[in-house]
Amino acid sequence: MLDVLANRTYRHLFAAQVIALAGTGLLTVALGLLAYELAGADAGVVLGTALAIKMVAYVGVAPIVGAFANQLPRRAFLVSMDLVRAAIALLLPFITEVWQIYVLIFLLQAASAAFTPTFQATIPDVLPDEKDYTRALSLSRLAYDLESLLSPALAAALLTMISFHWLFGGTVVGFLCSAALVLSVRLPQAVRSEREVGIYDKTTRGLRIYLRTPRLRGLLALNLSVAAAGAMVIVNTVVIVRGVLGLPENDVAVALGCFGGGSMLAALLLPRVLDRLADRAVMLPAAALLGVVLLAFAAATWGGSIGWAALLVTWIFLGIGYSAVQTPTGRLLRRSARAEDRPALFAAQFALSHACWLFTYPLAGWLGREVGIPVTLALLGLVTLLGFGLAARLWPADDPEEIEHAHPDLPPDHPHLREHHGHAHIHAFTIDSLHRRWPVRAAQGQAVSTASGRT
Repeated sequence: MLDVLANRTYRHLFAAQVIALAGTGLLTVALGLLAYELAGADAGVVLGTALAIKMVAYVGVAPIVGAFANQLPRRAFLVSMDLVRAAIALLLPFITEVWQIYVLIFLLQAASAAFTPTFQATIPDVLPDEKDYTRALSLSRLAYDLESLLSPALAAALLTMISFHWLFGGTVVGFLCSAALVLSVRLPQAVRSEREVGIYDKTTRGLRIYLRTPRLRGLLALNLSVAAAGAMVIVNTVVIVRGVLGLPENDVAVALGCFGGGSMLAALLLPRVLDRLADRAVMLPAAALLGVVLLAFAAATWGGSIGWAALLVTWIFLGIGYSAVQTPTGRLLRRSARAEDRPALFAAQFALSHACWLFTYPLAGWLGREVGIPVTLALLGLVTLLGFGLAARLWPADDPEEIEHAHPDLPPDHPHLREHHGHAHIHAFTIDSLHRRWPVRAAQGQAVSTASGRT
C-alpha cells in the first residue's frame, strides 16, 4: 500500500491531507470548549447548530465550486482555500458571541467544501493506474481514521500545558503547512470542456451525471446506509457510554476507538480484496453488514441492559462495514466521468453524501432522546437496510465499463462517429454531452440508441 508514496506529488498531497486533518481535529476539540465557554449548558445546542451549518455549507457550496474548479489553476485554487481556512481559524479565538461561531463556521466549511472535492478529483490524475489509486483511497481512509483516534489524544496532551484557545493556532498551522505542501508540487491541470455552457449547465452538470449513471444512483443509496450507521455511532456513543452505562469519559474514546480500529482494519485489507472483487461485490455486502449488525445489537439490548463488551464488538464491525462502503467510492466516480467532468462529479458526491448526513444526524439524536437506544438502533438499522436494498436494485449486477450503443441522430461525418467507426459502436461509457442517457439493453443483448445533445 505504501508503494504509492514513492510518487513525489502524491506523497506531498497525502502529507498535506494528514496535516490538515490533524489541524481540523484540534479545531473540533477547541470549538466544543469554546461553545461551552460561551453557552454553558446550551453548548450541545450550539454544536448541533454548528454541525447543521457545516452540512448546509457542504451541500450548497460544493456543486457550485465543482462547476468552475476545472476553469481555475488547481494548485493556486487549493492553496487559496487553505489560506482562507487558516485566516478564518485565526479569528476563532477572538469570538465573544455565539452568532459569530455560526458565521465563521459557515465560511470555514464553505472553503472546505471548495477544497475537498477539488483535492479528491486531483488524485486520479496524479495516480492514473487503478491499483495505485485504490491504494491511495485506502491510505486516505486510514488518515481519516487515525485523525479521529489521535487528534483528541493530542488535544488532551496540549491542554495540560496551554489554554484551549491555543488549539486554534494548531489548526492555523495545519492549514498553512497543507498550503505549503500543495505549493511544493506541480499538479496536472484539470481538462477543460471544449464547449461553452451556461451557469446552470455548469452548476448542475455533476448532479445530472451522477443521477443518470446507474452505479452512482446505487452509490447514493449506499451513502444513506453509511450515514445512518455512522450517525448512530457519532451521535449516540456518548449517550450510551455515559448516560446508559454510566462509564467515565475515557470510555467514550475507547468505544469510538473501536469503531475507528474496525475502519482501519478494513482499509488495510481492501486493496488486495478490490484487486480480486468488483466494487459492487464489496460495497453491497458491507452495507448489508451495517444494517444486520445494528439490528442484531438492537435485538440483544431489547428489554435488557447494554453490555460493554457487546458495544465494543458491535462498533468494531460497524467500523469495518463503514470503511468497506466508503473506501471504493472514488473508484466509482473515476470510472463514471471523463477527466473534465471529474471535479463536478466529485463535488456532487460530496454534496449528496453530506445531504444524507444532514438527515441522519438529527434523526439519530432525536430518536435517541425520544424512544431510547434499542429502538434507535433498530430504526437506523432499517434505514441502513433500506439503502442497501435500493442500491442492489439501482446498481445493476452486470455493470461493464464498455457498453455498446448507437447515435442515429448524429451526422455521419461527426468526429465521434469517425473515431469509433460508425453509428453503433462500443467504448467506455459515461454520461456527457454526446451521451445523455444510459443505454437500456434489449432482450437480445443489443443496446437501445443513445440520444445526442447536451447533458
